[in-house]
Amino acid sequence: MPVKGPIPEHILQLVRPKEGKPIDLGLGEGYEAYITREWYNPLIRRRELEITIVHIGRSTPSRIQVRLGVAKALGVDVKRVYVRKLNTEYGLGRTRAEVHVYDTPERALQFEPKHIIERNKLPEEEGGQG
Repeated sequence: MPVKGPIPEHILQLVRPKEGKPIDLGLGEGYEAYITREWYNPLIRRRELEITIVHIGRSTPSRIQVRLGVAKALGVDVKRVYVRKLNTEYGLGRTRAEVHVYDTPERALQFEPKHIIERNKLPEEEGGQG
């Protein structure tokens, strides 16, 4: 059921992560995102992010929305960003995303499993390669 009007601050405080760096994924009004965990894997040459998205009364953002939002927020090519998991907590309006940001698009294709690459395809990539 969509929520009309702003969510009261005391409700938001219950579902926001206790610690985290805000990140603007450009998802629109009613969505907040926070990087709750971030580390660099030097062996694979990628940043590994855990992002918590708060969306009370709103739908869970799509994998593509999160991928494009992370790329824009971090100022990197979308071909370097892969959303591994989106896990929505039932009844809370909160989703945890596991995202990998590679140093190069080629590196990403070496390490990401084929099913993850397929799930992260942009609409314009759908018909082209197979």
